[in-house]
Amino acid sequence: MAAINNNQTTPPTNIFFLSSYFRSLSKTPQRLRKRVLATWTPEQELNQMRLRSGADMKRKLTWFDLIALGVGGMLGVGVFVTTGPVARDKSGPAVLVSYVIAGISALFSSLCYTEFSIKIPVAGGAFSYLRVTFGEFVGYFAGANILMEYVLSNAAIARSFTEYLCTTFGQEDPNAWRVEVDGLMEGYNMLDFPAVALIFLLTLSLCRSTKESSMLNTVMTIFHVVFFGFIIIAGICYGNTENLIQPKSLAPYGVKGIIDGAAIVYFSYIGYDSVSTMAEEIQNPSKSLPLGIIGSVLIVSVLYCLMALSLCLMVPYNKISSSASFSVAFQHIGWKWASNIVGAGASLGIVASLLVAMLGQARYLCVIGRARLVPSWFAKVHPTTGTPQNATIFLGFCQASIALFTELSIVLEMISIGTLLVFYLVANALIYHRYAIKTNNLPIYTLIFLLLLSSASIGFSISWNLSHQPRWGLVLFGVCMMAITATFQYLMSSGSVQDRENHEWQVPFMPWPAALSIFLNVFLMATLRKLSYERFGVWACLITLFYLLYGVHSTYQAEEIEMEMEGDGGGMREHCPNSNGEQSKFLPNLLCLSNCSLPSLYISSLSFC
Repeated sequence: MAAINNNQTTPPTNIFFLSSYFRSLSKTPQRLRKRVLATWTPEQELNQMRLRSGADMKRKLTWFDLIALGVGGMLGVGVFVTTGPVARDKSGPAVLVSYVIAGISALFSSLCYTEFSIKIPVAGGAFSYLRVTFGEFVGYFAGANILMEYVLSNAAIARSFTEYLCTTFGQEDPNAWRVEVDGLMEGYNMLDFPAVALIFLLTLSLCRSTKESSMLNTVMTIFHVVFFGFIIIAGICYGNTENLIQPKSLAPYGVKGIIDGAAIVYFSYIGYDSVSTMAEEIQNPSKSLPLGIIGSVLIVSVLYCLMALSLCLMVPYNKISSSASFSVAFQHIGWKWASNIVGAGASLGIVASLLVAMLGQARYLCVIGRARLVPSWFAKVHPTTGTPQNATIFLGFCQASIALFTELSIVLEMISIGTLLVFYLVANALIYHRYAIKTNNLPIYTLIFLLLLSSASIGFSISWNLSHQPRWGLVLFGVCMMAITATFQYLMSSGSVQDRENHEWQVPFMPWPAALSIFLNVFLMATLRKLSYERFGVWACLITLFYLLYGVHSTYQAEEIEMEMEGDGGGMREHCPNSNGEQSKFLPNLLCLSNCSLPSLYISSLSFC
């Protein structure tokens, strides 16, 4: 009888579920109006949101761990993956200058990240920073893009590991350990099982312990820096300075080639974003985060420039290999034994970079799960290990699937556009948070400034790309950008005195660092190819569709229904204690349009331009 009863109740349950879901879809416009612009306070991110994971992440990391994670996360990614192709096809020997430009842009962006990470020391990174500033949809859009960037870049890094591993064992063909499959599309037909095995092993390590993974990364990073020193010294001492100007010149593709190269090598700096996602696992966030984020960016920038110089000294730019560039360079100068060592060192560096990136991506997905924008299963933190195991395993499976099939060149530029867009949004958010939310200034003035600044940056970028047009546009838009920023700084109060009472560190000389970050990110995005925007447009449509079909309804049920039940009948709850017994404050979005709706609409429109 029990079996009969179960069989009788299952169909109605399914029908009820479907009918309930379709009723929810019919209410999408009303729910969008309430949820798209909904914001949380930093206090709620720190307390109420974290409870949804079931267990806290364990605070075991120090500032030294953060620097090691930042350096380990960035070293080995760009220099071994992008330097060779960019030097050969984009910048020539001036790839060094491309790294300088990308490094300056990364430094400005890292300053913005640092201030936010001190104020909101949670694992959500850019997702949390944008959600508390511009609302739910902008935070979700940035979080989905940064996850895409992590998964694609990790797949690309894993495939590069296989190429350098081949050179370690004396194989000159970078595809020697891959399996070619007839019938698959070109670019997807070389199956990379070593890359899949590497991702699988690192996933198991990350599920076990963050601290142990950090210690493993520290050991690998120390060896990696020593290995970098060997390559730099060998290249400078035994390279030929004539290779910097032969066969054409230092910049054979012109200034435009240098800038185009900078947009691609910017991929090399994405590791510092992973450091900010460790905020919930740091013992002293207010002191450790600035040292970890800014320190790692500065160290890596210097090493990248020296490594790029070393490569171009050893090999003329037109003879640089696009695969395993440094190993082939040592073969070119007759050091075949060193080629094998370089392959081993590069493989070790790539493992460290992949380890840190996989740490960061899982914490992003965990916090997005806390917000109920994806199933809450991803938000669970294992009570024993203190790690987001579900998110780690799921993302490991996704990137292993991509690494198995997809060639490196297919994903590189799509990675850059997603990274640049998120860093652009964070810089906008910092200016709005400092000059509109933390002060009594009218938000409209800050919004006008951000709109004018972005417009001037777009105008400058268009003038740059229209090579047949006179260069007066560059001067005009450049002067406009500086004048707009200077006028805003003179007229607006940043509230820095009030902020410094609560926070030990802030970005100095505001709004200039954030304004320059906005300009450089827009400028670098404008140099990417049309295909990058087409792929990005497809991804943007998919994540927006997912938000409409799932995210907005899930967050509505988690937030709005709770507010209606506990509120005073009007859907508003203010100063109600959360489950920690602490005071939380929900401000209904429709009552604070001046603080939320305009910036959200402004940023959302720019995101889809």
